Amino acid sequence: MVDLNALSGANAKRWQSAKLTRKTEAANIALHLYHSKKRYQAVEAKTGVPWPVIAVIHERESSQDWRASLAQGDPWNRVSVHVPAGRGPFESWEAAAIDALVKCPPFLARHRDWSIAAALTALETYNGIGYAARGVPSPYLWSGTNQYRAGKYVRDGVYDPSKVDPQLGCAALIIALMELDSEISFAGAKSAKSPAAGDPARPSLTNPSKGSIGAFVINLVRAILGR
Repeated sequence: MVDLNALSGANAKRWQSAKLTRKTEAANIALHLYHSKKRYQAVEAKTGVPWPVIAVIHERESSQDWRASLAQGDPWNRVSVHVPAGRGPFESWEAAAIDALVKCPPFLARHRDWSIAAALTALETYNGIGYAARGVPSPYLWSGTNQYRAGKYVRDGVYDPSKVDPQLGCAALIIALMELDSEISFAGAKSAKSPAAGDPARPSLTNPSKGSIGAFVINLVRAILGR
């Protein structure tokens, strides 16, 4: 059995060290997901699952195809044939998404802890814990970051250690979304976005942080020089 607490700890450490390896692709996909923020927020309002989590699942399961269910990528206007099978048909993408999060394992709508470690582990369980059972990073999370090189289940129960997942992982997409939208926040997560060089708001020798020793020295020099 997989110890989910240990998995959360491992994912938290990977997050702290994660860097994008396919930045342009991640930024482009994140922008498309961001443009649909209101639709994802409508599902968040019904389920309590943060909209960025819903967005990255949508990308992983169906490349953000609005004709496909969040649960497994099957058309939501038909009865699903892939796991979870037998769901639907539904009246809309949103209705199918709510069903996937509320009524289908791992029942993400029941989660209350949405710290970054818990969110990443919830996303991993959404796809399955076969990678965790092998002690390897899941490409569902880490593809497109320096935490993943190769290894993929090519079909149920068949693992190919040399196969590289071509899709970006959920963690990579969350990093890109956080760089795009400063309102996205997970406890324990810090955006990789930092002040750009030349940013006037960035502390520097000529623009020190308020209350710092540098600010005191600059003010003292200005007082002596009368400026």
